[in-house]
Amino acid sequence: MTTHEYGATPPLGTPGPAAGREGGPRAPQAQQSPAPQPQHSPAPQPQHSPAPRRPGGGRDRYLDLLRSIALVRVVLYHLFGWAWLTVLFPSMGVMFALAGSLMARSLSRPAWGVIRGRIRRLLPPLWAFSAVALALMFGGGWNPVKDLDHGGTWAVVDLLNYFIPIGAPPFPWHIGSTSGLLEDTWAVQAAGPLWYLRAYLWFVLASPLLLWAFRRVPWATLLAPLALTAVVGTGLVTIPGETGNAVSDFAVYGGCWVLGFAHHEGLLAKVPRYVAVSFSTLLMAFGLWWASGHLGAEGWDLNDIPLAQATWSFGFVVILLQYSPSWQELPGRLRRWDKLITLSNNRAVTIYLWHNLLILATFPIIDQAYSLPFMQGDRAAAALDATSTLWSFALVWPLIGLTIVAAGWIEDIAAKRGPRLWPNGGKNGGTWSRVTP
Repeated sequence: MTTHEYGATPPLGTPGPAAGREGGPRAPQAQQSPAPQPQHSPAPQPQHSPAPRRPGGGRDRYLDLLRSIALVRVVLYHLFGWAWLTVLFPSMGVMFALAGSLMARSLSRPAWGVIRGRIRRLLPPLWAFSAVALALMFGGGWNPVKDLDHGGTWAVVDLLNYFIPIGAPPFPWHIGSTSGLLEDTWAVQAAGPLWYLRAYLWFVLASPLLLWAFRRVPWATLLAPLALTAVVGTGLVTIPGETGNAVSDFAVYGGCWVLGFAHHEGLLAKVPRYVAVSFSTLLMAFGLWWASGHLGAEGWDLNDIPLAQATWSFGFVVILLQYSPSWQELPGRLRRWDKLITLSNNRAVTIYLWHNLLILATFPIIDQAYSLPFMQGDRAAAALDATSTLWSFALVWPLIGLTIVAAGWIEDIAAKRGPRLWPNGGKNGGTWSRVTP
């Protein structure tokens, strides 16, 4: 069993059926199957001591910076397929931790209202993406009833997961032609990000109980997901099918989600920094040691090694949150990135949902360059072959920008805000506003 970000992945520009677990399902023989959230106003609870609020409230720009870095790293991983990126910056663990912190902040209000608000923000952007993806699949000739890889008639019921992500959605492993506009595994790549939304939804539903347990037995609740990963993520206990995938997701990233609770509640701030960093370093060293003995087809890709992913991500997130400076404004040279960070946080769901499909869309555009007059020589064609992934990297960001303009405003409607085309905090792009649940 591999952990989510859906197993090992080659770069999206290379042919093959596999895709990364940060946004792509596994091959059929493996048969294994996020969204950053807006903030709410906290209120203290009598049984715990929450972290003090920053003067004047507002957003924590350090957390916003982490979320932006995580999104960029996800795009890089799916484009270049570099396994070492999962070690350099465990994006999914960071994103779950940030979402967990915001969820704890929101749960100062009645739980049902918070859950309903989170689901409301999640579903409309998903519906827009799913409508396009399913239209392309059906237009390409996919018939879920005849798709033996996904259960025949039962796959029709599973289509509901494109609209309410409680399970794994069906998709064709191959559709179209290898010589078509998109590679024939494009549907696998397109459906990939939906695993994160499923995991996120289940964490949201479980959060009232998890937060209740955390406030009573904080250390046991914090470390329990690591223990569960040691059981279900090492083959000691095997749970088949999508149930096993969901349990593995919950275990691997549950520790990071609860770390978000610990950050909001002030528990991490009470731990001496040298103790937290020392423990995290040992835990991360264990994760690398475990990974070294369980390398998969993609080598050091921690997405294929659940226990290594869980321990490395946990320790990494502890250090990030332990050093959390709680900025109201980005300092120094980081300030030049303020608008892009604001934009990426306002459109995090849109970027995450669409980035895989947009990466794939860059390659047909690049292919048009081969027909240019000055590209007819062998040397010019070879140069383009060698740099096509770099050109894809350059092209995907404008495509993401166009998608933000075309579909990002759905996130505003879902959050009961006025729609904004380019919410980067500038005068013409909309400004940060306190989000009403």
